[in-house]
Amino acid sequence: MKYRLTQFAVNSYFDLRRNMEDVSMDQKHAIAALGALAQDTRLALFRLLVTCGPEGLAAGIIAERLGVAPSSLSFHLQQLVHAGLITQRRLSRQLIYAADYGAMNELMAYLTENCCGRGLTCAPVCNSVDTFSQGESNETAARARVG
Repeated sequence: MKYRLTQFAVNSYFDLRRNMEDVSMDQKHAIAALGALAQDTRLALFRLLVTCGPEGLAAGIIAERLGVAPSSLSFHLQQLVHAGLITQRRLSRQLIYAADYGAMNELMAYLTENCCGRGLTCAPVCNSVDTFSQGESNETAARARVG
């Protein structure tokens, strides 16, 4: 199921200049985020969710794709939610998890603050709504069947 965001929601949430100027990341939050990512399963989990876009994935699908037991996955998901790197929402009986691109951008901006000693921020900014609304996908196109 695909969700469409209104242009107002896209503009107000993903205004790149505003996201770069209003960086609320501090040392405490950066350490929590980096600590949460400093584990094999959680890093793979976060990278998987980044590729899925704002729609996110259901916990069961995440467990299948990563080959992780649901009880173990639940622990790792909560660590990333607590660190503010992913979001959780309920859709009927399923829990859907998605990367928090704003938090990811803030972490990158914090890490690259005063880049090269020139007082510049060189952080790459990810605007997932633009990327995923333009039809780009991490899925391979289906091949035609022969025979």
